[in-house]
Amino acid sequence: MTTPKLSPQPRTERRFPHWLYADGDEPDPRFSLANERTFLAWIRTSLALLAGAVGLHALAPGGQPALRSVLVVALLTCGALGAVVALLRWLLTERAMRLQRPLPSLAVPGLGLLAGVAAIACALLLVTR
Repeated sequence: MTTPKLSPQPRTERRFPHWLYADGDEPDPRFSLANERTFLAWIRTSLALLAGAVGLHALAPGGQPALRSVLVVALLTCGALGAVVALLRWLLTERAMRLQRPLPSLAVPGLGLLAGVAAIACALLLVTR
């Protein structure tokens, strides 16, 4: 019985996205896993914003329907943008680590500000109904 030989580099043809894993060296797994945890935190926040929009639309009685609709759309937009930003941050950071380049700076203070304003507006809408 022969034992299979381990290759020094992992096989990348089965990993998605292929263009990301085709170039560069495999980074330290701790850094890749930290990048993945950050991605998942962004996704979790996006899902919370989407759930807040659904909850506000379905469960908030009374109030002003026009204001509630604006808030629902704002929360849905923030949730969708958060998911897109999460993917972009993960891709750019993973690529930079593989090519041993400086990590990208992708700050989105506007998204945080919009989410904060939407959360405050939701709270005010529910309190003043």
